[in-house]
Amino acid sequence: MTTRCAWVGDDELLTTYHDREWGVPEFDGRALWESLMLSGFQAGLSWLTILKRRDAFRKAFRGFDPAKVARFTEADIARLLQDSSLIRSKAKISATIAGARSYMAMADAGEDFSHFAWDFVGNKAIQNTGPLPAQSPLSEKVSKALKQRGFKFVGPVIVYAWMQSSGMVNDHLPDCFRRREVYRRKSRFGTEESA
Repeated sequence: MTTRCAWVGDDELLTTYHDREWGVPEFDGRALWESLMLSGFQAGLSWLTILKRRDAFRKAFRGFDPAKVARFTEADIARLLQDSSLIRSKAKISATIAGARSYMAMADAGEDFSHFAWDFVGNKAIQNTGPLPAQSPLSEKVSKALKQRGFKFVGPVIVYAWMQSSGMVNDHLPDCFRRREVYRRKSRFGTEESA
């Protein structure tokens, strides 16, 4: 019998997400930004709710292309608020547009989003072994840095969930079959992690 993290339960979509994506180090800046934006939409909701709507989010936000989303207008906000396949929160939609503009401002200033994120963890995933926190001193630090750059819906709890999902923190439980597999993933510099 395969042992997984307890939060997976028996939902097929969550199982697939856990087994293929959750905690796998992501080094692509655009994909990291998408993950952060979806983590913001998840605030107050279950991750399953977001997973069920992820394709709709990707379509509505133009594949989460920051350059395209940064050009969204009030008309786009109004359009998205009418889309029943999304989480229709004006604050979260506006935060995503602001996040795209912040991402682009960082890029224009020569600051790579992936480097920005991974520098906080020394460019390789933190391997947690104890109880899983909802937030950490590090997620508070990252949250503050994101807010300074103009990001919204990036409180320390949201940021910690993002760090877990994007592999900056390996919070697969010690007996979960994915823990060792994720642990062996490459660091941002392409060096193989030893078990």
